[in-house]
Amino acid sequence: MSSESQSPVEKIYLAGGCFWCTEAVFGRVRGVVKVVSGYANGQIANPSYEQVCTGTTGHAECVELTFEPQVLPLDKVLHIFFATHDPTTLNRQGNDVGPQYRSGIYTTTPEQLAQAQAFVDKLNASGQMGAPVVTEVEPLQHFWNAEAYHQDYFDNNPRQPYCTYVVAPKVDKLETRFADWLK
Repeated sequence: MSSESQSPVEKIYLAGGCFWCTEAVFGRVRGVVKVVSGYANGQIANPSYEQVCTGTTGHAECVELTFEPQVLPLDKVLHIFFATHDPTTLNRQGNDVGPQYRSGIYTTTPEQLAQAQAFVDKLNASGQMGAPVVTEVEPLQHFWNAEAYHQDYFDNNPRQPYCTYVVAPKVDKLETRFADWLK
């Protein structure tokens, strides 16, 4: 194996409201190999954005995060995740309302599940979020890629009003609070 090869990777699925926000944040983090917007843990196969937006499919808008844990430990992924969305509002992020906008962590290994649940428990015990964390933590059941126009949405549409007023402040927060973790 050459020294130029990548470290081993893991996948975890993060729902922090609108996937455009979560994708824009994690796409700038060192140790992240790939971020894909999509839909997790719902009841129908390969849903469309329009179906998910009805709030009746059970899916959460989320991202599939492929990362190098030797470069970006899961603990740091979780710190960034909880610092860049509101995990205390049930089925809501700002003006985005509905179960598709819930806060969730969908894991791919028992170790991730245990670490994520312990992280949430620690946040709740500390009271630092100002309200109980309502982030659901459970194993990934299903993930479906979102339509192509949702991928890299913020980078492709930075002047779109939602990107200007909702996504950009989250990216700014990342760049301020986690500057040492930027690519």
